Amino acid sequence: MNPVRSLVLAIAIMIAPGSVRAQSAVTVGVSVDRGRSATAPSLAGIPIPVRDSAWWVPLASGVIPGYGQILLGQDRFVPYLAVEAYALAGYMSRKATFIRERSRYQALARDIARAFVPGNEALGTWDYYEAMEKHLESGVYNRTPGTGLFLPEIDTSTFNGAIWLKARQLSQWPNPNIEPDRASAPYRAAMAFYATHAVTPEYRWTWRNAQLEWDQYRQSIRRGNDASREARHYIAAVAVNHVLSMLDAFVTLRLRGGVGAPRGTFELTGYLPIR
Repeated sequence: MNPVRSLVLAIAIMIAPGSVRAQSAVTVGVSVDRGRSATAPSLAGIPIPVRDSAWWVPLASGVIPGYGQILLGQDRFVPYLAVEAYALAGYMSRKATFIRERSRYQALARDIARAFVPGNEALGTWDYYEAMEKHLESGVYNRTPGTGLFLPEIDTSTFNGAIWLKARQLSQWPNPNIEPDRASAPYRAAMAFYATHAVTPEYRWTWRNAQLEWDQYRQSIRRGNDASREARHYIAAVAVNHVLSMLDAFVTLRLRGGVGAPRGTFELTGYLPIR
């Protein structure tokens, strides 16, 4: 189950106040027992809640979940602290898994797919490693290096070849298979797209004759993706926990009147007419 959904369900169960009862009555209403103390001031026999400068208590819960509940003398701080510890531990575990898998697929890319490239220690972007997952080979950047003539890769089974095809299509060549005048706007637009997105010589790769290692690489990429996604879920659970703890402290202050106000049981009672 998603950690955020689990968090909301767990806290809702643990901190749900009072009970709902159907009783025989003439009208429908809601009553709240605020809890009274013998020393509370009163007006015409009606107790007046004592408020103090406790505006910072909800903020304290927003920073450290459960801290506001501790200040208010509530036992509900326990689930907030427990959820915080669980979510943070989950985040750190998944983050460590992501880092481990990232190191693994980067090493496979460097030592296997790019072993023939001088200076293959350079790290690529995430998009680069994702492209290596999907394409057997990068293809060349320029088919005629050192001649003064730049000719992009045309083998569409390679990454660069697929990029050059996409560049021609996006640039609205009348026929993607027929090169227009090189001074024309469509040709220049296609070349600009290719230069921006194609893999340059220092980042070339090939998984040819290394199918086993390519499979391991793709599995590592997927495990890293899963770990990264789950880490984000745990961080979201941490954020929700902070917000719920802060709202809990705020509502309690509104009902009880502040830090040091009398403690009591809050009961929500519904009155239903019976004829």
